[in-house]
Amino acid sequence: MKILHVYRSEPSETTKKLVEIVSEGRESDSFDLSVENPDYDALVDKIIAADQAITWF
Repeated sequence: MKILHVYRSEPSETTKKLVEIVSEGRESDSFDLSVENPDYDALVDKIIAADQAITWF
């Protein structure tokens, strides 16, 4: 199962720990929306390729 983590801002230490726990034993990928010009086409491709997506604020 592949999981995608989408970050709306820089992840805190708590968020990083939660991501580690949730991703354990799974293939994972991430996407950062806090950059100046996020590549939304790449985000759509990653969402389609993932079995599950989580947005972190």
